[in-house]
This record gives sequence, C-alpha cells and structure tokens, in this order.
Amino acid sequence: MAAAAGAAATAAAAAAAAPRSPGAPTAAARARRLPPLLVLLAAAAAGPGAGGAARLYRAGEDAVWVLDSGSVRGATANSSAAWLVQFYSSWCGHCIGYAPTWRALARDVRDWAAAIRVAALDCAEEENHEVCRAYDIHFYPSFRYFKAFTKDFTTGENFKGPDRELQTVRRTMIDFLQNHTDTDRPPACPPLGPIPPSDVLSLLDNRDGRYVAILFENNSSYVGREVILDLLPYENIVVKRVLDADEAFLEKLGVSSLPSCYLIYPNGTRGLMNIGKPLRSFFSSYLKSLPDVRKKLISLPEKPNKEENPEVVIWREFDRSKLYTADLESGLHYLLRVELATHRSLAGAELQTLKDFVTVLAKLFPGRTPVRKLLETLQEWLANLPLDRIPYNAILDLVNNKMRISGIFLINRIKWVGCQGSRPEFRGYTCSLWKLFHTLTVQAGTHPEALDGTGHLSEDPKFPKVPWPSPDLCPACHEEIKGLHSWNEGQVLLFLKQHYGSDNLVDTYAADQEDAHEGGAPPEGGEQERGLVSPEKPQGEQRAKSLRPPSVLPPRPDLSQGLQLGLDGEHQSVSRAEGHREVEVAVPFLGMGFSSLDMSLCVVLYVASSLFLMLMYFFFRVRSKRWKVRYHRLSV
Repeated sequence: MAAAAGAAATAAAAAAAAPRSPGAPTAAARARRLPPLLVLLAAAAAGPGAGGAARLYRAGEDAVWVLDSGSVRGATANSSAAWLVQFYSSWCGHCIGYAPTWRALARDVRDWAAAIRVAALDCAEEENHEVCRAYDIHFYPSFRYFKAFTKDFTTGENFKGPDRELQTVRRTMIDFLQNHTDTDRPPACPPLGPIPPSDVLSLLDNRDGRYVAILFENNSSYVGREVILDLLPYENIVVKRVLDADEAFLEKLGVSSLPSCYLIYPNGTRGLMNIGKPLRSFFSSYLKSLPDVRKKLISLPEKPNKEENPEVVIWREFDRSKLYTADLESGLHYLLRVELATHRSLAGAELQTLKDFVTVLAKLFPGRTPVRKLLETLQEWLANLPLDRIPYNAILDLVNNKMRISGIFLINRIKWVGCQGSRPEFRGYTCSLWKLFHTLTVQAGTHPEALDGTGHLSEDPKFPKVPWPSPDLCPACHEEIKGLHSWNEGQVLLFLKQHYGSDNLVDTYAADQEDAHEGGAPPEGGEQERGLVSPEKPQGEQRAKSLRPPSVLPPRPDLSQGLQLGLDGEHQSVSRAEGHREVEVAVPFLGMGFSSLDMSLCVVLYVASSLFLMLMYFFFRVRSKRWKVRYHRLSV
C-alpha cells in the first residue's frame, strides 16, 4: 500500500517522541504495542513530493512521451512501435530522484523511436487515477513494456532488469525488442540478430549504392545492436553485426580487436574504420557523419498548446507557524481515495495494516468532528466486518458516505495551504503526511491512554515493553539534563557487560549433574518424572507433578539406546531389573499412552467395521442384480 502505508506510520512513532518518566511505561511503550508493520509505513513520507498538477516530464521539452488517461491506450494498443512506460507519482521521492535518469534515457534513445518509445504517465494526476488502477499499478515508479501490434488490452510486461541504471534499461529495451516475433516486430526495426560469417562474403561485393557497416563483436556485447538502432532514422546506410568469426577470417579483414567496424562504401571500396575508441558513441557518430547519410523525419513528442492547457496555480497566503486542517484533510483524501485505490481488494497483512492505521487515526486524529466521526465509523466497520478480503470499492463507498450517515464528511479534493510548494512538483502530499505524522505524535503524548487496548495479542499485560534498562535495574543509566530524560550511554554499556556477563549467571533451577545418568538414562525414581504411576504414590499426586511447565520436564528416553540393548550381544548382561524398567519406559511411547484394553477395543472395532462394510457391499450387490432382472422383464 503505497501511501496508506505512508501516513499510518504516524501511529507507530506517535508515542516514540512523547515525554517520558523514568521507570514508568511510556507513550513509546504503548506505541510499540502496535503491529510491527506500522513501522514500515513511514517510508512513503520519506521524500519531497507534490499533489495535483505536478510535472516531472514536459512534452516538447523532454524526449519523453508524456501520456495520460486519454492517450495511453491509444498509444500502446496496436502500435507500430513498442513502448516502455514509466507509471510514476509526482509526489514520490524515488520518482523525483529518478526523473533525470529517465530524461537522459529518452534523449539517448531518441533515434530508436520508430522501434521503441520511452514514455511516462503521472498517476498523481486526478484524471489518471482510474487508468492507473486499470493497469494494476501498486508501486511508484512502475515500468511496463508494451509490444508492438498488441490488439487486446494488456497491463504490459514488468521491467525485469537487475537495476535501473541507464545502460541496464537500454540493454533491457533491446532484449525486449528481440523477444518480438517476425510477425509482430516493429516494421521500422531491422533484425537485431547476428549474421553468419559466410554472409559477410556476399556483402563485400555490395553495389546497391548504400554504405554497409559490419560490426564484429563478441556474444556478450550490445554495441552492434545499439548502433543498428542508432542508425534507424538514417538513409543510405545498413548496419550488420557478426559474432564468433574465426581468427583467420578476421585477420584477412585486418580486424585485430573486438568490437571493430568494417565499412563497405557505395563505390565498392572497403576497409576497417579507424576511430578513437571502440565505443557505441564513436561508431554511431562516425557513421552518421558519412557523406550522403541523411536523417529522415521521425516522430517526436509534440509540445502541447499552452493556450489549450494553461497551468493555473492559485497561491494561498498562510502562516508558517500554524497547522492547517486543509493540509491534514487533503492528505487523508488523497490517501484513502487515490493511494488506497491502487488495490482492487485488501487481505492478509495489507488488510491488517489498514485496520491498524485507521484505528490509530480514529483514536488520535484531532481534526474537525465530521472527519473524526467518519474515521471512527470506518474503524468500527473494519473491526466488525467478518471477511478475510475486503474490496476497495466497499471502503470507498463508506469514505464517500454512500449510506448517507448523518454527521460524517471528508473533503473530496486537494487544497494545500501550509504544504504549498514554490513549484507544483514540490511538497504537497508528502508534506501533509509529515504534518499528520507529527500531529499524531503529539496527540499520542498528550493522550497516551487513547492507545490502550490496541496492542498486539502476544503482548503480556503484566510485563509491558518499556525502555530498558529501567531505572530500578540501572539507576546510573538514567539522567536528567535541563529537566529532560537522557541516557548515560557509558553506564548503559557497563550495565550490559555486567548483566550479560558470565559472572551474572545463576544456576538456580538448572538441572544438577547428579540428576543426569550416564548416557541420558533416568536416575532411580525417574519413572514418576515420565508420568509412570508409582504404586507407592496416589494418582492425584502423580497428576499434580505432571502439570509442571514443559521447560522443566526431563528429556524423553533415547530409543536408539533401547534398540542397541536388544541387538548388541555385549549389552545382554544388563540386569533383569534394568531391562524391565526399559520395557516400562518404551510401552507408553509405542502405545502412545493407551492401555491394553484400549488397544483391544480398537482392534475389535476395526474388525466389526470391516465386516459391516462387507455385508453392506453384498447387500447392495444382490439388490442391484434383482433390479436389473426386473427392469429387463418390464422392457420385454
């Protein structure tokens, strides 16, 4: 949950910054009772962001194709080119940080546009919310490939590169193009596979009036394919690549290192290209500069008409020392109606995270009464709903108050005030998350009892989690500086060394060495510890002894030793009394605690049930034959 995850962190850390009193359960301890998943939710508010009309990519200014809800399907469906689309959110810190790399990638492969195009779609735009849901976008940024000539709707193929560096993405684009079949490959994209060395001989006699560049490279190199795509929009030149040519053939052509380019001129002359470095940029630049090699007109992202798409920003004067309800409620609106909408349904850990988050909001959000009542209603509904999976539309109906419940309300648009940025791509949504985070922190410190009863089921109420070591264990570890609690780290280190040192080990309740017989066998009287009834002690006392915690029960007998006693002749001298004792120990294990009468009854019941089944079988068998005879007579 991208942003539902974001704001809920406020609860987990709410009490962490609250005032503490040494030796008593603090608000931080109360907050720790919340599920650990809430700690992960702070990640969504980690970077600067925006809301509304943010623009990380601008058509006509960047080489990136800027798509929206009205153009993405038309662009990617049945297109003559493949597409690589980044679905991003303009408030996402990772997206903002990655934008320069995406722009650089689009510029770097601008000449590949006839084969594959680099695009972006902003899921933070209100008009794009539904289309991002349709494409099943859960995280930002998400990268999807769309093959050429795709007729049916598809959400695309996820980017599968090891990282998102420019070179990695560029090479993955080439792999994606090569995954096309001959029937659906973009028509402007020539074959990217290598030609066999035998075909080079036919190219040497080229007389078709074009340049032919032959790149020799090894199998792991991408240089040849990159140069082929770089020269796509250029006329009067053809680029081929060759792998694994034998040394004699390469020597004949004067090729001494890889990669190298052998150039055949239109007039039939040929020779090895002499360039500064064997790099893609050097090869491509040289070939593009050849006489009569001209660039064709290519399709590029168009710059929108500013008169048709004016970007109006209304600045609201605000006091930086104040906290504005509009920021908090706008953040809640975006989180519940946009971010949460990326999930068609919620179940398991995601659903539990939402429940925990809404619980914290319902108990600590200090906003207007209609909003608080809405959060309380949502929390009560989620808590009482007996479903393991909840569709998002059901949550949205409640947030939108489709039931017409009196007195609940949440704004349905964004209005930043204290979270306004100097440009649309700054601040906004993540600013509101941080403000919500700090607001709930203060509320948790002011009203720590509000979180009572929201702890995890595994929490021991008699041993609550508190900052440790507590003052009663280590008074020297705690100090007060200007009236505020502080830790004396030097004393804490000394305490830890002493507390967990070997000198502090206590052997109380540990088993004495005399209690363990050689080989793990029980000492005299061990029968009682294994639950065997002693004739000298009453049954009630025996039961009481068996109620000891498992941690203090003696180990179970080692059966391998019992078997060894029966198989090894050297152990046949064991006394009859010891042998009798071992038999007594083994009997309850093999019989799983059942008596001889119990085992006999089991056998009798088994035989009786078998006979009953056999009788039923013969009964229905005979009845079936009679029915067949009767039916046959009636038909005759």
